Amino acid sequence: MKQQLKVMVSGSVIVLTALMGCTKTESVDKPAAAQKAAAQWPVVTSAVAKDPAVEARIDALLAKMTLEHKVGQLMQPELRQITPEDIKKYHVGAVLNGGGAFPGDNKYATVKDWVALADTYYNASMDDSNGGIAIPIMWGTDAVHGHNNVIGATIFPHNIGLGAMRNPELIRQIGEVTAREISATGIDWNFAPTVAVARDDRWGRAYESYSEDPAIVKSYGGKMVEGLQGRANTGEFMAEDRVIATAKHFIADGGTLAGVDRGDADISEAELIAVHAQGYVTAIEAGTQTVMASFNSWQGKKMHGHEYLLTDILKNRMGFDGLVVGDWNGHEFVPGCTKVSCPQAINAGLDIFMAPDADWKVLYANTLEQVKSGEISEARLNDAVRRILRVKIRAGLFEKGAPSTRAFAARQELIGAPAHRAVARQAVRESLVLLKNNNQLLPLNPGINVLVAGDGADNIGKQSGGWTISWQGTGNTNADFPGGSSVYQGIAQSVEAAGGTATLSENGDYTRKPDVAIVVFGEDPYAEMQGDVKNLAYNNTDDLTLLKKLKADGIPVVSLFITGRPLWVNRELNASDAFVAIWHPGSEGAGVADVLFTDKAGKVQHDFKGKLSFSWPATPAQSPLNVGEKNYAPLFAYGYGLTYKDKDDLGDDLSEEANLSMQTDAVLKIFDNRPLEPWQLVIADGRNNQMNVTGSTASLDTITLRAVDRNVQEDSRRMQWNGTGRGSAGFFAQSRTDLSSYVEANAALVFDVKVDEKPTAEVRLGIFCGQDCMAEKSITENLQALPQKEWTTLSVALNCLATDRAKMDMILSPFYLVTEGKLDLSLYNLRIEKNVDAAISCE
Repeated sequence: MKQQLKVMVSGSVIVLTALMGCTKTESVDKPAAAQKAAAQWPVVTSAVAKDPAVEARIDALLAKMTLEHKVGQLMQPELRQITPEDIKKYHVGAVLNGGGAFPGDNKYATVKDWVALADTYYNASMDDSNGGIAIPIMWGTDAVHGHNNVIGATIFPHNIGLGAMRNPELIRQIGEVTAREISATGIDWNFAPTVAVARDDRWGRAYESYSEDPAIVKSYGGKMVEGLQGRANTGEFMAEDRVIATAKHFIADGGTLAGVDRGDADISEAELIAVHAQGYVTAIEAGTQTVMASFNSWQGKKMHGHEYLLTDILKNRMGFDGLVVGDWNGHEFVPGCTKVSCPQAINAGLDIFMAPDADWKVLYANTLEQVKSGEISEARLNDAVRRILRVKIRAGLFEKGAPSTRAFAARQELIGAPAHRAVARQAVRESLVLLKNNNQLLPLNPGINVLVAGDGADNIGKQSGGWTISWQGTGNTNADFPGGSSVYQGIAQSVEAAGGTATLSENGDYTRKPDVAIVVFGEDPYAEMQGDVKNLAYNNTDDLTLLKKLKADGIPVVSLFITGRPLWVNRELNASDAFVAIWHPGSEGAGVADVLFTDKAGKVQHDFKGKLSFSWPATPAQSPLNVGEKNYAPLFAYGYGLTYKDKDDLGDDLSEEANLSMQTDAVLKIFDNRPLEPWQLVIADGRNNQMNVTGSTASLDTITLRAVDRNVQEDSRRMQWNGTGRGSAGFFAQSRTDLSSYVEANAALVFDVKVDEKPTAEVRLGIFCGQDCMAEKSITENLQALPQKEWTTLSVALNCLATDRAKMDMILSPFYLVTEGKLDLSLYNLRIEKNVDAAISCE
């Protein structure tokens, strides 16, 4: 089957994934083949067995519920888009807070504020007046490294650091602490653990993965579930200081081509099982009550609409009897679906729509109508509701009462409690990986004069990374982490207690020459989509200049590298005497000093225990890079990590040549008689139907395209929008192109265009680099001003599209057009040219 590209359009958001096969919605239509394939998958037995009494209780509830009640249980709006009255009217079954969402939009909301809001939701759900049925609502949150939406919470290292520990029991304790702090805010449900196996470190969520090795992920998944929910068949299980766990994102979110977030995992089923399913095995065994569907595709089919994997495999073969929840509007990317209509997802096995936008009520109405019409069978609806009720009953939500009445509710002292921070500090110590230690520079005696430099030295926000208070982890200061400690603060405490001195100087200036310089630097916070990169080069010339300056002054340099993935840092390694990957340590930065320094007597307090759970690249282009693969040649192999007993012979002569090819041609051709590699022409309509145009004609609901002649046969493309809805056409690739040099060279998108019918609605020209990574400019007036049926050259300044929302070094589409109105336009010779005085500027 030919490889095709899929572009999904909703509003002005376009998402790229790689497809195998046809572009229409496919279903598993070969039961025998499906059954044979399913037999490869493991049969899993959950520690939480079905209880006949629970099932009878569900039967009784289902018998009382109308279709309206049942459909309401399938909805999960976001707290900014729902009121208690909505919950009562629509019988809403769940609510969530997104990253950076707080009660009253107050970042500094107290635990009492969180609990008070939880009470309003709960009380509304239990109001059985006016035909309601008392079914407690569930509130879900992304507490992915501690209760990271709450000011003052204990923030643990991100998963990549935890994977370096090789300590499943500590993972269980981390889950327990996280659950207790969540319980203090009255929330019932945590969207964790992430059991992704990241296989390409360019993925912006690599730090959410414990390891490239499924064995580590498997050893951790069940333990984190036990920590969050409590161990099954004991008094811990779903106690008042425990919360519902979620294994996510099902499945292969870490296996996409080129590490593109929400992309396509074009891998065999055998690899899907052996690599990406292993974390789910132990999570289900431990009794996880929910699984979250992933944004990505497998072999071109979106997971939110994948009946074979969601139902045949997860629910039937693997025996998962809890509920499957969608991700943030993830259903809208299923072909034929929109944000407000997606029977395909429910029919495939999704049980709850995560519908965070204001139009969730339209989704409710459409889903209700689809049940009434039979498009969604009543049996499938009942199965979904049964699973939701089963989780709620098992979690004790019917008995626990209003959040404010629960034993741990509103206990501010639990947020960042000393005992909790002690667990996090231990995790920091055990996660650190020593990569270089020339001449046994480490450990350091604390009674010396230490210079602490770098922009990460006294920056708890930077050291905590993404998914910390805000979604991307940006906009935070040290004041947002009361009770936490920066790396510098931990160093200063250790050194000053021993009679030494610690001086903070971000730029490395000093008046008295220090005995050693500790430089803390690395990646700034990021989260999904915005964290995708085109290669693994760490390019911060300021950091490298600082390291070289200190070394040139004859000062021993210890580098502490903040990062969410292994990166090519050969130049920084050469400029350092010792080099430690500290990952994203979270709020307890003092744990770093525990390992770096001896006690006053010179005795090692804590040796390095961390071992790489990801292979470290020898070149910037070395991704994917995974242990066990052919031609495996990393700089530091999986499992590498020095201790103080080890002799290090790395030296300072690593190659510093990045050898990255940069596009410097004066003209970059995109379409010249045909789409040029790597670009492919794709059309899409407003129902997320899309087509990779490989022939001379193509048609969808709102747009038709055909090859036409300008100078030679079929050297142009005529695009006709019929005005019945949104449609788009553009050029896309599955690998990224760096256009930053063109922006710097005053370049423009240049193309010849002929307008046969002028636009009746706004036309936007855009570029695209990933979900929520894009920029658009209206060209409506320019097209309307053109003479009809005559060829004209248009040029659009590229820097008009180089906005904060677009990464010009990561472009997946350099050109697309989208409109909801009528338009008849032909396109010829699309290119990017340097040094152009563009007709369409940024003004």
